Amino acid sequence: MNVVFISPHFPTYFYNFCDRLKKRGVHVLGIGDEVYDHLSAQTKASLTEYYRVDHLDDYEAVYRACGYFISKYGRLDWIESENEYWLELEATLRSDFNVNTGTKIEHMGEMKYKSKMKDVYRRAGIPVARYQLLYCHEDAYDFTDRVGYPIVVKPDNGVGASKTYKLENREELDYFLATKDDTLYIMEEFVNGHVETFDGITDSNKNILICSNHVMLHSIMDTVNFETDMAFFSQSVEDNDIRIIGEKVVKAFDTRSRFFHFEFFRLDSDKEGLGKKGDLIGLEVNMRAPGAYMPDMINYAYDEDVYSIWADMLVFDRCFSVPQRKYYVGYASRRHGIDYAYTHDEIIAMMKDQLLLETEIAPSLAAAMGNHAYLFRTVDRYHLEEWVRTILRRKDGTEWF
Repeated sequence: MNVVFISPHFPTYFYNFCDRLKKRGVHVLGIGDEVYDHLSAQTKASLTEYYRVDHLDDYEAVYRACGYFISKYGRLDWIESENEYWLELEATLRSDFNVNTGTKIEHMGEMKYKSKMKDVYRRAGIPVARYQLLYCHEDAYDFTDRVGYPIVVKPDNGVGASKTYKLENREELDYFLATKDDTLYIMEEFVNGHVETFDGITDSNKNILICSNHVMLHSIMDTVNFETDMAFFSQSVEDNDIRIIGEKVVKAFDTRSRFFHFEFFRLDSDKEGLGKKGDLIGLEVNMRAPGAYMPDMINYAYDEDVYSIWADMLVFDRCFSVPQRKYYVGYASRRHGIDYAYTHDEIIAMMKDQLLLETEIAPSLAAAMGNHAYLFRTVDRYHLEEWVRTILRRKDGTEWF
């Protein structure tokens, strides 16, 4: 089996996907824009061969790389990246090389455009916030006349929380309209809720092999725009309504043989036309592994290896274990320049064996993920939230949440 993996070196832990494939006898063919000598030892060891291009957004160069691999190894069986930024690139390559094990570019709209995602959510019977594509200023004014303020604006085809803003009034809307770029934006009514995700892996028949629910304790939009801390945790999907709704979304989208990452709002107050406090409404979908160390959080919650489950899905179309969740797992990240109540060394000494990982975040990801992250696990939610408070408590005694 020949698998092309785009950008195996970034994020740094993505070598795990390649490593598990190679251990199953797969030719893992990496294409990236990093100099080979600068790749980590783990990344080098996980690849059968690496082809460097100057820029991954140079399609002709990536196309030639695939052609080279075909000439040496034969037909390509899979083209993957697990990176939202390269989903359209991998889909275009699938179309051009007739690789049928993933979504092709002609069917990619529902997975890249937020407006089209909402249409699929609605067809699946899941409510979504009212929205309007922003083609002209009149669209913005008509929309705010209908739904009022605040509103949220973001690129219809965007990655993460980049260029996402909450506009509180007409003055802020006018400023946005006067200064925005040529990107096509989508406007949404503001929803008082917090983000919860449904993440997992499916086989070729959309059967879920493993899944998890992650609960955000703060808005990613605010994290990016106001450079705040970030924290979230994973919990069981059993006896949880997100499992039922998530399964509907899995069936509604092209999730065949995929790692998936679905985002929902859980209402923190009643919202007319959407639901009652505690209800879930559809937000966005991503047909790739969740970011921010979530794959590792699933591993720690289940004492499993999602990279192996993913590789077994590609190679054998099945999972060889019966995953059973054992823990709550939390993520909390600090910002440089903030005075915290406890030093880094004090946190490590206090957490002891509950601390699973602590790491500096790459600058390119720090806007959404913070600068220094801690992963930890507990057997209950109460103690998990206490650790979040401890890690992020300010020196003046104020709490983050």
